[in-house]
Amino acid sequence: MSNTFGHQFTLTTFGESHGAAIGGVVDGMPPGIDIDLDFIQSELNRRRPGQSTITTSRQEADKVELLSGVFEGKSTGCPIGFMVRNENQHSQDYENLRTLFRPSHADYTYYKKYGLRDHRGGGRSSARITISRVVAGALAKLALRRLGITIHAYTSQVGNICLDPDYRLYDLGKIEQNAVRCPDEGKAALMEQLITEVKAEGDTIGGVITCVIKGCPVGLGEPEFGKLHAELGRAMLSINAVKGFEYGDGFAGACRRGSEVNDIFVNSGTPDSPAITTKTNHSGGIQGGISNGQDIYFRVAFKPVATILREQQTVDMEGNETTMKARGRHDPCVLPRAVPVVEAMAAIVLLDQCLGKTEQS
Repeated sequence: MSNTFGHQFTLTTFGESHGAAIGGVVDGMPPGIDIDLDFIQSELNRRRPGQSTITTSRQEADKVELLSGVFEGKSTGCPIGFMVRNENQHSQDYENLRTLFRPSHADYTYYKKYGLRDHRGGGRSSARITISRVVAGALAKLALRRLGITIHAYTSQVGNICLDPDYRLYDLGKIEQNAVRCPDEGKAALMEQLITEVKAEGDTIGGVITCVIKGCPVGLGEPEFGKLHAELGRAMLSINAVKGFEYGDGFAGACRRGSEVNDIFVNSGTPDSPAITTKTNHSGGIQGGISNGQDIYFRVAFKPVATILREQQTVDMEGNETTMKARGRHDPCVLPRAVPVVEAMAAIVLLDQCLGKTEQS
């Protein structure tokens, strides 16, 4: 079951970086949803390689093929099978790594767990596997449209270049207007310059993605082990290169007092028709593990990509010390292409929770 995510709305994935295809099966998709194939493809285009000078130069069309579960443009309620064929593998670029363990990759742990590993691009551990998440996330977004729930993620930090943590200061409609996917034009230019410099040095750099969910109803999540923020955290931490997750004020709130961060309840309606809300949203839209109707916002920290085009020390499968230098096409910074992946996983969690709430009510 380690290849399946979700409860009511589930995604099971298959494929390797240099295999024939990446794909999956989505189960639990509500019937009667309009399946906009152009929208699904556009989400994949946001993730695909080769889209700018600050991403890997690997050229893949990443064209999705829906194999089942759709009839005359609508979901049938049956499992939706899909596939994206790999077309531009350069497996020879990895031949020098066949017997070596790359620093900070999954090579050693996969080998020790399974007794063998696919050295070509990392095989199953490759970030190319996130294709399946983006397709499933696009399907979830189509279902969430009916509920008025929207999800926007953006690059809020690259290296030491940071946006203000208050997402309300930015026009989220500008996220797709630059290669970094940052809603601040000035900071986006600085981020792109930094990534370009790092790439020229054969190095990589990390950063942070912020995600904002609007229109979420009150009552999603469970009070004990199924807390909504725990489900979101589990989803985000399952993404390649993710090292941290925080929601609401997060770690910044740890040094403040309760009198500063408590979200005071108010009635924005009338005595006869109350509309209870909060004056602030330090909680990030979740209290007691359950959504409270406010915007849900969280941040996801990504480490620098582990593959650097520099000579590094390592060992081979026999434990002999040696040196290695990676070849091929790699991202100097994963953030721009990870934005749609973060959105996709958030959409999967939200639809899963919405379907679970419906069944319980």
